[in-house]
Parts: sequence; structure tokens; C-alpha cells
Amino acid sequence: MYLHQYDYIFAIGTLFAMLDAYNNGANDVANSWATSVSSRSISYRQAMVLGTIFEFLGAVTVGARTADTIKNGIIPNSAFRDNAGVQMLAFTCALAAASSWVMWCTKHSAHVSSTYSLISAVAGVGVATVGASQVQWGWNDGKGLGAIFAGLGMAPVISGAFGAIIFMLIKVVVHMRRNPIPWAVWSAPFFFLVAATICTLSIVYKGSPNLGLSKKPISYIVAVTMGTGGGVCLLSALFFVPWLHSRVIKRDPSIRWYHVVLGPLLFSRAVPTEGEVAKVPNYAVMQDEPEEEAHIPVDDKEVKTGVTSIPGSTDGRSVEKLEANQLSYREIMAQSEARHNAKLLNSRGPLGWGMRLLRDNPMGAGEIYELRNMKRMLKRIPAIITVGLLYGFHYDIHTAQSGIHGTPEGDRMKRVYAAAEKYPNEVEHTYSFIQIITACTASFAHGANDIGNSVGPWAAIYSAWSTGTPAASKSPVPVWQLAVLALCISIGLCTYGYNIMKVMGNKITYHSPSRGSSMEMGAAITVLVFSQYSLPVSTSMCITGATVGVGLCNGSLKAVNFQRVGLLLLAWIMTIPIAGTIGGCLMGLVINAPHFGA
Repeated sequence: MYLHQYDYIFAIGTLFAMLDAYNNGANDVANSWATSVSSRSISYRQAMVLGTIFEFLGAVTVGARTADTIKNGIIPNSAFRDNAGVQMLAFTCALAAASSWVMWCTKHSAHVSSTYSLISAVAGVGVATVGASQVQWGWNDGKGLGAIFAGLGMAPVISGAFGAIIFMLIKVVVHMRRNPIPWAVWSAPFFFLVAATICTLSIVYKGSPNLGLSKKPISYIVAVTMGTGGGVCLLSALFFVPWLHSRVIKRDPSIRWYHVVLGPLLFSRAVPTEGEVAKVPNYAVMQDEPEEEAHIPVDDKEVKTGVTSIPGSTDGRSVEKLEANQLSYREIMAQSEARHNAKLLNSRGPLGWGMRLLRDNPMGAGEIYELRNMKRMLKRIPAIITVGLLYGFHYDIHTAQSGIHGTPEGDRMKRVYAAAEKYPNEVEHTYSFIQIITACTASFAHGANDIGNSVGPWAAIYSAWSTGTPAASKSPVPVWQLAVLALCISIGLCTYGYNIMKVMGNKITYHSPSRGSSMEMGAAITVLVFSQYSLPVSTSMCITGATVGVGLCNGSLKAVNFQRVGLLLLAWIMTIPIAGTIGGCLMGLVINAPHFGA
């Protein structure tokens, strides 16, 4: 029996569930992939594609198990007294509060936990709906607020420990050797084994109830997990190691990616004795030092870029007329942003078209409702949508993370990078391939765990609306709901993830592929452990904890930017009272508002 009188509540709840998932992608998922992008193992565009695939797979195949924790573990169904409408309203307000808070934080590049935002909002709604006495503040068999918030302290520490252990293993096996390059090549299959085993274990051992994998015997789980992990290890030893050997040890300039199919035959393949050697990417973190343009005349640069002065400048001075030591912090940052936007203005394709249209059709003076401004806005809307969708594809993540040379933040990051030991590019190149596996594993784990944030309350709303009774404590989560929100998560990563990614990664400590793969493996293991016990945990907290743990392996506290870590910790802590207060106030106002009818 559908409650058609509450169709509007279901529609509003659906929109806020999708917004919450979008913000999850723009905030949490962006932080998860920031490690891979910061290490230069993959580009931001590649992260979008891989993130979309593995977030979807993790959410659909594994995500159903964690969804009921937020839905039923904080507010007991008995508290709603069989009133399906009140339950629908409660979870709609919780989604509205959580999504609004995370959206505001994402806009201001403040990294917060969407998991704890929603949990806090549900608790606030519970207080406003049925009173504080009905909210499960304690452990409640691992499903109450006490158990959930325990992860706030445990997850970063556990993840940091796992990340540090894995990286120290890499240091002992590879980095500390006199000639680490061969050691990196020959040990690569072991790390493929670890990554493949964890990913397979998360699917088979925790498998979705819809697939029936959770009912399989232990022998089946062990056989499939070890078989898959061992198979990937064997394939990497037969095909990847010979290809990598030719590239980084023999330095064969003629080697191409498709030569990997030759496998062991590459060991006997002749290497050209003349000409260049194979080029290995440079993984060093560099700061933006635009000295090459310092002497270009102002008029020439105006023609070249179309940018003449700093937006928001108090005195209207041209950036290009100022010497570097005369520029204020805001002016240097604005100069960097202006250079970036100028490149995009001159680019071909939809993004360049959209930015040029916005530049050539500015809003005129006066109110927006004036006819001439309304006409301008109609012209600008297609460009605004185009730029909003594509701007992240072209954003300079690495420059934003490493800091601008000459600013206080840039100087701080320079000191952090100086405290970190740099390893040969050939070694890091080896781990860049392993990091692709670890990044996909981490993304899969995120989809498995964090999809419960949005789908839990949405599933409760849908169940109450479609059945006419409050959602049962064990009601199944439809796969189509998991799929819809997984797509929303991916859209958030692709369109707005850059706004969080630019303040993560190298902003905390020096990144490289060997470090990044350790961070992601440590975070993935932690998330899967928590998810196995149906405890929602923030992937953001796990990857941040692993980042700090690996950064401390440099042997110096100076290798970690504790100012950024402190800001992250402050944002996490403030999320709990703010999201809870917003949810509680919203629910209290709505449920007690005057209304028509009996």
C-alpha cells in the first residue's frame, strides 16, 4: 500500500539522498583518490573513470550490508509508534541536514566526513522526534552511536598503523637496498597478490545477500580468495615483471605497453645499443614558480591571456607590474588562478567556449530581474552548466596541492617536502602500477562502506512509503537504490571533486607511488574490517590516518603538515554538533509547524 499522500516527502527525500551521495563523491571519494593523483600514478581524469567503475561495483555487490546500521541502529523503529509518515519525515530531514552541511564544506574546500555528518543528523532528528532517551547513545551491540563514534578515534590510528607497516615493509625490502631498482621489480608480484586478495576477499567474504555469497562455506571463500590472488600474482610475474624489467632495468626505448603480452620472451629481446634510453616519468613534487613569464611586457600578456588585473584587488593594480616580493598572499594566489583560467580561455573544446562566453557576456549593473540582465543570464546558463561539468577535468591539482612559491603555505610545504627522502624514479615507477590496484581496491571499499550513508535513510523512506508501515529493521535494500546513489557519487567526484582534492594529498605529506600504495592499502584494509562488522566508518579518516602514518615513516615530525591535519581534525569534530543541530532544528520546526486538517 503506497502512501500517496506523502509522495512529496518521498520525492524530497530522494532528492536529498542523491545530493548527499553527490557530496559524498565530491568530498570523501575525492579525498580517497587524492593519494593516487598526488603521487602522479594516475591523472585526475583516469581517477574519474576508475572511481566510477569501482565505486559502482563496491556499492552494488557489497554495499547492502552496511546500509541498515544508520537506518535502524540509532533510532529504534518502536520510537515512531507505527507512524510511517513521521519516519519518512525524520530521515528526509536527516538527509537534508547532512547534505546541506557537507555541500557548504565542499564549497569552501573543507574536508569533512559525510558518514559522521549523516550519523549526527540522524541523532539530532531522533532527539527532536522522540526525545533523547530513545536515541541509542551506547554501544547497542555495535550499532549505537557509541560504537559508531568509536571509529572516529580508532579508524585513523588503525589505518595509520596498517599504512606504516606496509610502507616499512617496502622500505626494508626495496628502498634500503644499495641497488633498489631490481628489488622493486622482482617484489612487485607480492604486492599484486596482497591487493588482489583484499579486493577478492571483500567481495566473496562479505558478498551481497542478493548474490548469496555470504552463505558460502569457509572452504569456498578461502579457495576463491587465494585462487584469485594467486592468479593475479602469477600473471604479474609472467607478464608484468618481464615488461617492467625491459623498461626500468634494460631501459629499452622501443618497449611499448602492448609488449606486455610477450611475457618471458622480453628477457631475451634485443635492446638497441644506440640512441636514447627508455624514459621514466618524473614523480618529484614541484612547486609552481612561473619565473619564465616574469619579463613579458604587460600589454603582450594582456593580448595573450585576456587577464589584466587581479579579481578582488583593492587598488586595481596589474599583477604583472608587481615584483614578486611586492605581491601579497592574496595577489599571488589570484595571479596563479588567473594564469590557470587564461589557459582554459584559450583552449579548444566546450570548456574554452563556455569560459569565453561567460567572459564576453558579463552581468550588467543593476538587479538581476531587469530585462537586459535576464537576457544575459539566458545566454550564460548553458556556459555555466558546461563550465561546471568540465572545469574539474582541466584543474591543476598538483600545483594547488604543493602550494604557490613565495606564499606562507608554499614555504611550509617546501619544508615538509625537504624532510621526506626521495627515491629513484625507476623504483617509484614500479609502484605506480601497483598503486592502480590499491587505488581501485580503496575505491571498491569506499563504495561498499559509504554507500550506506545515503541509501540507509533513503531505503527507510522508500520502505515506509511503499508499504504504509515503518521500515522493518531487516528490510532489504533494493539494488536499484544502490545503483542510483553510486552513480551520484561518481558524478560528484567528476564534477566537483577537485575542490577537495586540491587541499589534500601533498598538502599533508610528500607523496610518491610507493608511499601512496601503502596509504591506500592501509585505508582499504581498515574500511573492510569495519564494514565486515557493519560499522560505518569514514574512508576519509582512514586515508588521512594512513597518510600521516606513512609520512611519519620518514623519521621526522617535520615531514607531516600538522597544521593541515589539525584543520581536518577540527572539521571532523565540528561536524558532529553542527550537523546534529541542523537536523534536530529542521525536524523540530517541520513536525511542530501549524498545519491544516484534523
